[in-house]
Amino acid sequence: MQSVKIYSTPTCVYCRMAKEFFKKNNVAYEDYNVAEDLKAREEMMNKSHQLGVPVIDVNGEIVVGFDRDHLAKLLGVK
Repeated sequence: MQSVKIYSTPTCVYCRMAKEFFKKNNVAYEDYNVAEDLKAREEMMNKSHQLGVPVIDVNGEIVVGFDRDHLAKLLGVK
């Protein structure tokens, strides 16, 4: 089973695009709102070394931004 976490903010367009991509491809994910959750923000910064969102963790591999092709490859979807 894949572990997918997305660190996002409510106003981020690319975060919404990533979540729509996950839903379209039936990918279960955990969403962390780093605008409100300071612990999640710190975790995201430790993983990505930056504050930009989205940061997506797929089985421990970090993807910064919404890179549809890279995510599709990691997740085995189209």
